[in-house]
Order: sequence, then structure tokens, then C-alpha cells
Amino acid sequence: MTGRDLRLAPLALGCWLAAYAALTASSLRTAAILATSAGLAAVIFRQKRIVCLALIGVALGAGATGARLAIRDDPTITQLVRDKATITAQVVVRDDPRLLPGRTPSYLIDAELTRADELALGVPVLMIASGDGDWRSLLPGQRLAVTGRLGPTRGGDLKAAVLAVNRPPTLIGRAPWVQRAAGSLRAGLQKACAGLEPRRGGLLPGLVVGDTSRLPPEVQDDFKTAGMTHLTAVSGSNVAIVIGCLLLLLKALRASPAVCAAVCVVGVAGFVILARPSPSVLRAAVMGSLALAALATGRGRAALPALSATVAILVVVDPELAADAGFTLSVCATGGLLLLAPGWRDALQRRLPRFAAEALAVPAAAQVTCGPVVAGLSGSISLVAIPANLVATIAVAPATVLSVLAAAISPIWPAGARFAAWLASYPAAWLVTVARVASGFPGAALPWPSDTPGALLLAGLTVLVLVGFRSARVRRVVLIVGMAAVLGAAPVRVLAPGWPPPGWFVVACDVGQGDATVLRTRKGAAVVVDAGPEPSAVAGCLDRLGVTTVELLIVSHFHVDHVGGIVGVFRGRRVAAVLVPAWPEPVEGRTGVLAAAAAARSPVTVATPGEVRLIGPLAMTVIGPVSPLHGTRSDPNNNSIVLSVSFGGTSVLLTGDAEVEEQRELVATGVGRVDVLKVAHHGSAFQDPAFLTAVAPTIALVSVGAGNDYGHPNAAVLASLTRGGARVMRTDQVGDIAVAIDAGELTVTVRS
Repeated sequence: MTGRDLRLAPLALGCWLAAYAALTASSLRTAAILATSAGLAAVIFRQKRIVCLALIGVALGAGATGARLAIRDDPTITQLVRDKATITAQVVVRDDPRLLPGRTPSYLIDAELTRADELALGVPVLMIASGDGDWRSLLPGQRLAVTGRLGPTRGGDLKAAVLAVNRPPTLIGRAPWVQRAAGSLRAGLQKACAGLEPRRGGLLPGLVVGDTSRLPPEVQDDFKTAGMTHLTAVSGSNVAIVIGCLLLLLKALRASPAVCAAVCVVGVAGFVILARPSPSVLRAAVMGSLALAALATGRGRAALPALSATVAILVVVDPELAADAGFTLSVCATGGLLLLAPGWRDALQRRLPRFAAEALAVPAAAQVTCGPVVAGLSGSISLVAIPANLVATIAVAPATVLSVLAAAISPIWPAGARFAAWLASYPAAWLVTVARVASGFPGAALPWPSDTPGALLLAGLTVLVLVGFRSARVRRVVLIVGMAAVLGAAPVRVLAPGWPPPGWFVVACDVGQGDATVLRTRKGAAVVVDAGPEPSAVAGCLDRLGVTTVELLIVSHFHVDHVGGIVGVFRGRRVAAVLVPAWPEPVEGRTGVLAAAAAARSPVTVATPGEVRLIGPLAMTVIGPVSPLHGTRSDPNNNSIVLSVSFGGTSVLLTGDAEVEEQRELVATGVGRVDVLKVAHHGSAFQDPAFLTAVAPTIALVSVGAGNDYGHPNAAVLASLTRGGARVMRTDQVGDIAVAIDAGELTVTVRS
């Protein structure tokens, strides 16, 4: 890395880490202390340039975050949140509504709360909108009048509250023209792709604007396993591809540098309008333009200070980026393009043409630098990511450019847009095929320590490889440490003798963002608690376990992430009986359960507190809800059936989605320590600390979907369980999880 100008890197790093610390600490006091101490230290160490720049960065990051925290923690809004007040509010939509899984459409909407009743505010909130109303068509910048109930957030960001709305909004004026133009182009692209084969037609909008709403789930899974998920997110590579093609065209036409610069500026602006001028898109535009300029001019030395300054400026403008995985990946990818790609390209040019060398160097550099972040987020490393992305490279540019063309001409020439989308579907088919084939390789993804330790470990190994790969001693160290990390992260995943493991008695099925738990009663028979959000996932789990008879199907509550897959339990199996909660809502979920039971002629009964059921080796007691709970944050959740199960002296507690109110009632009744806990509500933040302390599980099972928009599981809840001595296992990281008894000891086996 000789010749690289890294002088501003300490400034950017200090700014980033300070903002992250202030955000995750969620404390204005923390931000103030960081900013003040950094400012004083910068004065003291003013002669130490690197130290001084780092401390100035800390002061900037902490100061900017502290200013936003002061707005978020305004006593006016915090009191309304504590009171869970129902308010008449005015909000401004800040990003596209995101559809939540479920039979009843609900949307997550980032918004700014500008007025609550008669109070003038200006704080960011997360709005959960359901019921009647055309929520999906809302555009960023649109002003609304709504009535909703305030609630607390999960923390770790700048949002002041969650605003739950179940009545139609009243539109105030129109969205800005830029957003209306973007909406028109995006809708035109969707229409142009509507007639294509679903996998191809669903992928093209993802390549251009990150819209994967119509991409089949199995294709998304293939892209994730193959390490190609970045292709379906708005990133700097989108900008680089589009502007790069513009530059090639202009150079072929022998345009002057001034014309090239002007057209590229217009191109970037057009991309921002198409993809939507949200913070993530603006970030991608900045990063992509920066990387492209560096590669086009060869001025990597000048680009690195520009990257560092850009990171610092973006974090100061929007401190939430400091904790945003997309921002981290963008910075890492851009850094890889600046630091690694030019050298690798030059080395490859000795044997390959320049265009081929660049086509290989760019994705390889991006994968290497993003690898540690991806490993930390997913708890796995993809062994096929680099070759898969290299093979996919030839199709990315034509698919992206043709899709952009389809979107651009869709308002004025719909037939031409459909033709461009049809042409783009062929390179899209190649990408789908590459992802499917790559994800199908045995060991395509290996276990790796998750979160920050895993990311730092892989980052360290990557640096060792890049710096000292010529040394045989370094190569041996990297190999040994890497193998130890893989085996230590999940030995059962590599060494387990098969599925299901001998002696299993409870399995948490990986059904995505939902719950499905299986309790073995005898060979081929089980009790099933909940059914997940869709039929195929729970049916597959039961098939793999060899369950042909369900002696009792228990529905903890009627939310779709627990009953949406109900027909998958009945499919090919006899269900002897069904137990449901007394709380009848949501009505749609209850109706679906009763219909499935009626079709199979399975009797349905309503659970009562204290009810005991003895089935085979299982002794099951309904311990919650103690009494009906009304007026809570979520009454269906807080009236979940809570089940205490005994299996040969081993205790299991299944909690549905019980939140703080129901958990407090359980503590009051004297709930005690258990061996296995199915963590309530997918590990959400709505947990009572006293409850977690009282149950003190040895094994904590978290049934949760990867990449969900709810912030599940909550990091503080997982940390609390770990501090209490629990071994925490998550379905989003390891797949199906089985707890067994082997020689009198509890064991955990996973099937990913």
C-alpha cells in the first residue's frame, strides 16, 4: 500500500466510531463526554497530526450525533411515548413504504413527525401502518395527517418513537416533483417487467433500484448463499456501471472533457431520481462516483483522502449511517476498489486484456473487503462468493443498463420499455442461474463467528493474507486460525451424524420471520406449536423430522407469522386435535386456523389457564395468559398461550409472542428456572428483565428471520441471556435447531 495517502483516514475513523458509540449507547451524555474529551485532547496533542485528526473526528462524530440525540430525546415526545398516547399527527414520509409479511397488509414507513396534536415537533419516527388506505403508493416527501398510538423504539438509532396507525391517512398536498418523477419511472419499470418470467422480471428492478418486492424468495436465498445479495441493493456499483457506460459512449464520440463531466453529472442526478433520493441512494451515488473517478483517472492517491472526507461528511450529516450495514459495505467496497483493484488489474494485464483484467479485479477486490462485514452479519462465510461474482460480472452491466433504459423510456414509449426489459431478461437469467448453481455447491457457506468478533477475526486474517501471503509461516497461521474459527463456530454443523439427531425432543424450525416448534412424543409423532408464516417451510421441517402424526397442534396466537403456514402442518399428516387461545384476534388468522381444522375434521378447543395435557413423555401446562390483558402495546401478543413442558425431567418454556405485560404476570405467579426457553417474540426488545432473570435458561432458542425489518433479535436481550449463562441459538444463523439428551446431558445440533 505504498504511496497511498491515508492522512485523513484517522479523521474519518474517529468520526465514524464516535457516532456509532453515541448511537449504540443511546445517550446524549455519552455523546457530550466523547465530544468534549476529544476536543480537549486534540488541543493537548495538537503536535501529533494523526492523533489530532482522530480526535477531531471523534469530536465531530460525537457532536453531530449528540445534537440529533437531543432532538430525539426532547421531553415533550418522550413523555408522550411513556404515556403511549394516541395522537392526531402530521408526518412527512422519508422513504418508500416496506411491506411486512402477513395476510393483512402492513407497512413500515420511515417518517418525520412534525406535529402531534397541537405540539410542533420535528423528530424521526417509525410508522407501522395497517388497515385501509393506499399506503404502498406513498412517496417520500409526501405530507400526511394520521391518527395513531405512540410506542417505544428498540433503541440504537435516532428514531424517537414507533407510531402505530390503523386508519387511512389524509394526504396534505402532493409529494415533491422529483419523487413523483421517480415513482413514475419505477412504476414504468415494474410494468415493463410484469410479463417476464417471474425470476427474471423480479430481479431486474432489484438490479436498478433495489426493489425486490416481486423477486421469489427462493431466488433471494440463492443470491444470499452465493454472496451475490449486493446486486439487488442500491449501491455505488449501480452508479459506476451506468456512468461508466456513459463515459465509454462519450469517449467513442470523442466528446471533450467538459462535455463528459457535464453528462456524467446529469447521469448521476438521473440515477438518484430513478432510485429515489433517499439517504442510502445519495450515499451510493457519492461512493460510486468517487470510485469511478478514481479508476477512470488512476488517481488513487487523491481518491483516498476524498473517500475519508466523504465518510466523515456523510456521518456528520446523517449519524445513523454509522450503524448502517449498507453504509459499511459501501465504504468497504469503495475502499477495495481504490486500494486493491488498481494493483490487481495491473497484475492481471500482464496476461489478460485490460477490460478483462478490470472486470476480474473490481468484483474480487469488493468481495475481499466486504467479506468481514458480511461474515459478521450472517455468521457464515461464502466459499463461492468470489468465483460466483466473477462469473456473474459479464451479465451485470448489460442487465443494469438495459433496465435503466427501460425505466427511462417507460413514460413515453411503453412498448420500447417492454422490449428493453425483454432484452435485459437474458443477462438476468444468467445471474439467476449462477446464483442457483453456486448456492447448490456442498459447503457453499461455512459457519463463522458472528457479530463484531467474527468480522474483526476475518478482517485480521484478510490483512495477514494481503500483506504476508508470500510467507509460508503466515499462510500456515491463517489456515490454522481460519479452520479453528470454522470448527469452533458450529462444530455440530460439520460433524453432526445426521438429522434429526438421536435423542431429540424439541426442534425450533427455521421458518423465516415466525415461529414453529416441534416436541417429539414418539417415533413419527409430535406436538407442534405454531406454524410459521408460510406452509412450505413448516412442512419441510416436519418432513425432515419424519413427523406423520401431529397429536396436538397448539396455536399460541393468531398473528400470521405463527399461523400463515397452518396448511403445511396438515399437508400429508393427521392432526388429532388443535388448541387455540381465547383471544380471537386477528380475525383473519383465527378464521384460517378454524378453516384448516374443519377441512381436516380436527377438533378445536380453547386453552384455559392451568390446563394440563399429558401426551407420551410430555407433560404440558398452560401457564399464560394468567388473565386476559387489554390495552397493551399488542393485545394478541400479550394473550399468547404460554406453555410449560416437562420431558423426562427437562423443562421447556414456550412463550409465543408474550411481551412485557404478560411476562410480568408470569413473574408474579412465580415462574422459575427452565432448561430450554423459546425466546418470546423472536427476541424483540419487548422483554421484561425480571422475567429473563427468573427463567435463567441453559439454552435459549430464537426463532427469527434473516434480514427482517423489525430489528429482531434485540442485541441487549441476547446479551442479557448470554450474561445469565444461556447458550443462545438463532434460526436465522444456523437453520433448524434441535435440543437432545445424550448420556443425560443437553446437546444442541443444527441443520443449516
